[in-house]
Amino acid sequence: MPSVVASPLGSPVPSGLPHAVSVSLPTWQDNVDYEEGAKRVVDVMKTGYPRFFIHKSILKLATICEQKFGSTEEKCMLFPSSKYASACRDFIVRMASPSTSCVRIVQFFICPDESDSPAAVDSRGHMSSGDLHIALFHSSYWPLAKAFWQHTGTGISSRYAEHCLRLLADTRKNSNSHISSADVDSFTTSPQPPKRGRNRHYHPKGHTKSPSLVALMNEEENEERATNKYLEERYARNLHPNAAADAKRALRRRIAGVLVREDTCPVKANGCSPPTSPKISGGTDRAVLGPSTRGVPNITQDDVFLFQAGMCAIWHTHQLFLKVLGNGKSVCWGFPYVDTLKVLQKWGPGCHFFGHGNEFDELEALLQSTNGENPSAEPPILALFCEVTSNPLLRTPDLQRLRVLADKYHFAIVVDETVGNFANVEVLPYSDVVCSSLTKIFSGETNVMGGGMILNPQGQFYPKLKPALEEMYEDVYWDEDALFLERNSRDFQQRVHAINKNAELICDLLHSRSEEALAAQAQTNGASATPVVVKKVYYPKFITTDIYNSIRTPESGYGGLFSLTFTSETAAKAFFDGLGCEKGPSLGTNFTLACPFVILAHYTELEWAKQFGVDPYLVRVSVGLESPEVLVGWIETALKNAENAARAELAEHVEHIDGTNVV
Repeated sequence: MPSVVASPLGSPVPSGLPHAVSVSLPTWQDNVDYEEGAKRVVDVMKTGYPRFFIHKSILKLATICEQKFGSTEEKCMLFPSSKYASACRDFIVRMASPSTSCVRIVQFFICPDESDSPAAVDSRGHMSSGDLHIALFHSSYWPLAKAFWQHTGTGISSRYAEHCLRLLADTRKNSNSHISSADVDSFTTSPQPPKRGRNRHYHPKGHTKSPSLVALMNEEENEERATNKYLEERYARNLHPNAAADAKRALRRRIAGVLVREDTCPVKANGCSPPTSPKISGGTDRAVLGPSTRGVPNITQDDVFLFQAGMCAIWHTHQLFLKVLGNGKSVCWGFPYVDTLKVLQKWGPGCHFFGHGNEFDELEALLQSTNGENPSAEPPILALFCEVTSNPLLRTPDLQRLRVLADKYHFAIVVDETVGNFANVEVLPYSDVVCSSLTKIFSGETNVMGGGMILNPQGQFYPKLKPALEEMYEDVYWDEDALFLERNSRDFQQRVHAINKNAELICDLLHSRSEEALAAQAQTNGASATPVVVKKVYYPKFITTDIYNSIRTPESGYGGLFSLTFTSETAAKAFFDGLGCEKGPSLGTNFTLACPFVILAHYTELEWAKQFGVDPYLVRVSVGLESPEVLVGWIETALKNAENAARAELAEHVEHIDGTNVV
């Protein structure tokens, strides 16, 4: 029997990572109880996905800021720029109903040494100052502020929070932190406190309470900080922050597909160890560059923009369109990742949602009813947003057909390629903008967040979008995060190819045991005595296959993500509980990671999701770099667990029927 590697409930995944982007929820009931806010789960949660679960270092820094600048009834959110803090304020004001409220913006410049400039570096190679932009609001507005943080991904990172905490420790020694009256901006309007409610996406009931400052400074946490410091220095802080510029340049070149040669390491069964050389060869003048592999001529690193998270890239793209192309509605094509739809609905005039992603007649009717085919008229829609492939149903939109409509009716196409990724699919030729969560397979190591946006230089809107974006864009992606992401992504292509093979092997096995495949076999060989537990395998090899293959890159595969539905709720829960891999939110990890995705993402809207073919008991699996033997062992064990549960349920049902027939 293969070993079980699932981490304890509430611990980082993998265990011990100070900046993990996933958390262990090892049983089905753990996930349900997490969504219900059960004390047994909430009390042991040490971390979570950063846009949903605010990291303890950020909470600690926020507590300090609340005590320094806030009133007793105020809470705050922390941002790396005034633009983001102001956008948070505007969101709270706009989304709240009328009442009296005050949302304040405070800039907190932390500088232990008065002589230092914002870009100065100290003797340890750390930035010697920090710049925080704080949105302060009445605590009743926490759900709105938290929604902004979640949807936009614009908050500070946990590494930046720790940097600021180190500076504050030094500042207390020197008593030289700076804030002027000009740094405080108040904005008063008349919103009403929003209705109380939990964030239903990866977050339990209510909001996380900020602990007391004394509790935040206890000895146990100081010991943990020392351990985390070793882990961080082991992998990134040995590089001087001045190398961050090279790291970001290397990242943009890698994403643009113009790097010819990479400094990589061998891919191992349990992942890739960090490259032996700390040098960032891809970001220097010595790097070997060539034509882009993205399928579009003339693309360069200057067409790639880095953000703190994938959702930050999507939010920025939508904001860019609203500014440049007009205040129109967008289309969300296909059932998307939850926050993409929320961004399109909550900013601008709203969106048209085509949840199945095949409603071409309805889409064209909408386009024709708005402006016919008159090029001089206002565009019928602002842009169409879609995913390749979609999460969690792994469907591929017909980009070629959508491109024809976009050219005819003059709207932009935005593709989120997070799941498909550019090692497997070529989507840029059909897109005006491509976005991606670099947190996922591009990084693989689950220890850093990041997002990317690429403009297509051949797109019809490029002449308008590029200068506007250059004017709007602020590079606030924290240097240490860039160093981690650059290091992690050097072997991106090799890892993708290895994971492709593993995932296809597993999906072939599961498909052969699915209801559809076994029904075909039964016509020839007769029905099997083994209960059928797998209803359907959602994987590009079996879902919208022809469309996927039309944009598939040479010698690639179908990706590392798949979803399963089951013949019963009992089978789904037993399969999930029987899996020996890590279990928690996120995807694209170097290790296999599973979750009951619909429970986590749509717990309060299960019936709504079901109308678009999204089964409440769907299990999503992101395949990793483990050996095929280990992966097959985990799947076989989980299937056996599900089959045994199905037998027991059937026996109980038969016994119940027999009992009712007794006179």
